[in-house]
Amino acid sequence: MPMRLSILIAEDSPVDRMLLSTIVAKQGHRVLTAADGQEAVELFQEERPQLVLMDALMPVMDGFEAARRIKQLAGDELVPIIFLTSLTEHEALVSCLEAGGDDFIAKPYNPIILEAKIQAMHRLRRLQATVLEQRDLIARRNQQLLDEHRAAKAIFDKVAHAGCLSAPTIRFRQSPQALFNGDLLLAAQAPAGQMFVLLGDFTGHGLPAAIGAMPLAETFYGMAAKGYSSTDILREMNAKLKQILPVEMFCCATLLDIDPKQGSLRVWNGGLPDGYLIGADGRRTALVSRHLPLGVVPPAALDDKFEHYPLAPGDRLLLLSDGVVESRNANDELFGEQRLLATLDANDDPARLFDQIEQALLDFHGQQHDDLSLVEVVVSPEVITMPSIAPATAHRSRPMDWSIRLELRADSLRSGNPLPSLLQILLQVNQLRSRVGEIYTVLGELYSNALEHGVLGLDSSLKCDADGFKHYYDLRQQRLQALVDGHVHLQLNIKTAPHGGRLRIGISDSGSGFDVSRALQAQFGSDRFSGRGLHLVRQLSDRFDWQSDGRGLSVEFIWQAEA
Repeated sequence: MPMRLSILIAEDSPVDRMLLSTIVAKQGHRVLTAADGQEAVELFQEERPQLVLMDALMPVMDGFEAARRIKQLAGDELVPIIFLTSLTEHEALVSCLEAGGDDFIAKPYNPIILEAKIQAMHRLRRLQATVLEQRDLIARRNQQLLDEHRAAKAIFDKVAHAGCLSAPTIRFRQSPQALFNGDLLLAAQAPAGQMFVLLGDFTGHGLPAAIGAMPLAETFYGMAAKGYSSTDILREMNAKLKQILPVEMFCCATLLDIDPKQGSLRVWNGGLPDGYLIGADGRRTALVSRHLPLGVVPPAALDDKFEHYPLAPGDRLLLLSDGVVESRNANDELFGEQRLLATLDANDDPARLFDQIEQALLDFHGQQHDDLSLVEVVVSPEVITMPSIAPATAHRSRPMDWSIRLELRADSLRSGNPLPSLLQILLQVNQLRSRVGEIYTVLGELYSNALEHGVLGLDSSLKCDADGFKHYYDLRQQRLQALVDGHVHLQLNIKTAPHGGRLRIGISDSGSGFDVSRALQAQFGSDRFSGRGLHLVRQLSDRFDWQSDGRGLSVEFIWQAEA
């Protein structure tokens, strides 16, 4: 059954108006009539009819002008206008349509054709109403998604940027293609003073990439704060991503382990473009990708071998995502590795390199380009201040008197790292929390010296240059894997009294020992990339002693009672 409509008839001829009204009314529609264009416009404003039958030639205001005003008043709503005309010239008929008419019918009127045209126009109205409804629904849904994305991004930024990205030694530019960027940049200061920097590039963009980045950032920051090594962090991140990501999704990543105090750099690159180690003198070393991305292989199959390089103050580390070399200009040309290398070769001042790369990208694109990450880290002897850890309780600590002794044998030395667990135990002593960085640095130095120089018999003088670094750590891995006998003893003693307390850390190993006094004298004033650990231990601790055979060392950290 045809739909009953409200139809406005604008016709200056009383006879034609009455005739047409009768025809339309018999078809079941509600009829409104106007004698001229002005009256038609005013009546439309009052009654908002669903369809208009408009005579082209009328006094006061002709049908063309009236049609234009009615269309303007209707806005987004489709109000079909069928022109009633005796005009036969093609130009005149075209004018009806150009004025906003949707169709026309010639006089005298054929009732059957008129009804067919009215119903056809009504179908168009319903179609347009459906389109507008869907448009509004999509707009509301898009706004809802945008609000959700903004909320998720606020949470993501708090997690992903919880580290030390604001450090003066780090400079970066990230340009997201969507609200979320598929690229992820994390930086954290470890308790022992190293800086960990991770640049990751997830497959895809937007919310799916951010969902994958959240557990990655949480693992990275959580383990870095607890004192885990970069190798342990890498393994855990890969295991986590392999567990949660779909098969087609993974994360290309570069992980830097920067130790300015030891003058060393450890690099793991899985799938990202080459990064660069740029010396203060301009010498450039490529940090090449040698591994599969994170989340691709199961934990047991992960190649977690890091590359080792010497570092000196003023050296710069440059990392970039594939968005830099794969970005395209208006002519669909790739920026490419050759343009990047040309920019690197043309640089005569490492301090200006970051700006020059940005300018080269801007010149290539002609505008700021999205979806890329560029990171620069300057090696500085200054250690970033660790945030103080608030006491777990507000009351005064009770007296403590306890000791822990650990013996790590071959299997544990190969696969275990006791330091994070020991650090968490020590953090239960409120008075030690303010010195957590110093304590962990000392623990790390003592343990690595006992393992590498005592048990494994490695000579740190090998680390005199980049090749020496590589040889040293290759030899370390070989001897560690072949280790059958050997041990490291660790002992922690806590003693508190009314006037204060002390932590004593003792360590010994199964090695042949060494002349500690001579080692300290040899290290004094050294500018080598190695051999500075004992001086660091002595500087950070309150007391430093050693056994006469050089197989055991001990340090103390002392505190005074709270006022």
